[in-house]
Amino acid sequence: MHYDSAEANRKDKREQRKTLRNNATLAEVLLWKLLKRRQTGGWKFRRQQSIGPYILDFYCPELRLGIELDGSSHDHKYEYDEERSSFLCLQGITVIRYQNEQVYNNPQQVADDIIRRYGVREDTDPTPDPSPTMGGDGLRSRTYQAHEGE
Repeated sequence: MHYDSAEANRKDKREQRKTLRNNATLAEVLLWKLLKRRQTGGWKFRRQQSIGPYILDFYCPELRLGIELDGSSHDHKYEYDEERSSFLCLQGITVIRYQNEQVYNNPQQVADDIIRRYGVREDTDPTPDPSPTMGGDGLRSRTYQAHEGE
């Protein structure tokens, strides 16, 4: 079963989403600068989007793509993160996880990785090709792919 738009950004999560936005980590701030206003491939991302009982760091509804940044707060939450990613996959949402250090070291590389995976929207001016050292080279991430028909 997929959550419809009425189940996204539930009212009971409003204050929690606002608190998360107002207390963003440095990694979230750095990546948001590249995701907001359709700067990454022309895709529209939202910050702190709730889907069911969970809140995603970033979400692109067109791609049904969640981006999660993992720092020290996730060190001992592996089972919770796996459970959440599984739930989101069942909703048809693909989740990509990046480490905070990746964003600190090179936020553009993370944005380039998203473009490499999903391309540029057809109605968007093409962006310059990323340098050969960008994209997937050396960028560690975990992807939880949504599967159709589940």
